[in-house]
Amino acid sequence: MDALLQFVLAQDPVTVILLLMLISMLENVFPPVPADVATALGAFWAVRAGVSPVLVGLLCFVGNQISAFSVYFWARAKGEAVLRSSAFRSLLPVEIQPVVRGHIERFGSAGIFFSRFLPGLRAGVLPFAAINGLSPLKALGPATLATLIWYLALTAVGSALGLAYDDVRETVARATGLLGALGITLAVVGAALLWRTGKKARARR
Repeated sequence: MDALLQFVLAQDPVTVILLLMLISMLENVFPPVPADVATALGAFWAVRAGVSPVLVGLLCFVGNQISAFSVYFWARAKGEAVLRSSAFRSLLPVEIQPVVRGHIERFGSAGIFFSRFLPGLRAGVLPFAAINGLSPLKALGPATLATLIWYLALTAVGSALGLAYDDVRETVARATGLLGALGITLAVVGAALLWRTGKKARARR
């Protein structure tokens, strides 16, 4: 773990930040991309590298919003053609589309706000909202607010882990040492008991 951390810390900060932003952008196009993990790890890296974790978190948020807005307006322009495309069906399977449509019609902006906290579903909600005629203000406003809250939370978690890393590493090292000593002690005691049992068995023969 230390070797991996040292390798990442040795990289150019600009390169690392651009990579994190790219990962955050890709989530709205390909939902399996672990943008949440990238943001939290980015904050962890920032603390260890002496870079502002808030800046890294905000840049990841900006990257995510760029792709979210792009996907929304692209879907708004293409309309029904998007629904029939294989790319959109892979993003939001046909059997899920009626559920999302009902979700948007019933809950509107509030539904979009809460859906942005749900990995996987969050990527399909905005284009579907655009196709169903939800305005940019009603769709992008709550989505942006929810995403900002989520990214700030991820940044806080990653930063806390980064700040506590030395303590965590020391605790793990101590626990590993204690468990190792306990294991050796048990092995010695076990070997002694086996030797004693064997000695008694030989004496009886």
